[in-house]
Amino acid sequence: MRIRLTSIFVDDQRAALAFYTDVLGFTVRHDIPLGDAAWLTVVSPEDPDGPELLLEPAGHPAVKPYRDALAEDGIPLVQFAVDDVAGEYERLVARGVVFTQPPTDAGPVMVAVLDDTCGNLVQIVSEKPA
Repeated sequence: MRIRLTSIFVDDQRAALAFYTDVLGFTVRHDIPLGDAAWLTVVSPEDPDGPELLLEPAGHPAVKPYRDALAEDGIPLVQFAVDDVAGEYERLVARGVVFTQPPTDAGPVMVAVLDDTCGNLVQIVSEKPA
């Protein structure tokens, strides 16, 4: 068993696509029209055959209260590994990204939390050198 696909609910698929590709740096894997929505996935350019992130429309009635509760408590919906949280923080702040938590020492890792502009908090994480 392995993780091949995971999803994140987004308010607007096209806006999410722009943020996740143009700002965060992911690349499009699938963009297949499905009526008013799309099967829209992105991958890391460092692992183009690796796990896909589905940018899934947030239209289901359960999504809003779920995401609102997570955001109110400051809980990220997804986490991404980076090589250097501080460096990625600086790069993304320069691109206008809003962080709800700056780089923070969390024991064996450094973490920071950003707002993806699509209804979610995203945590970036890097392991500290041994």
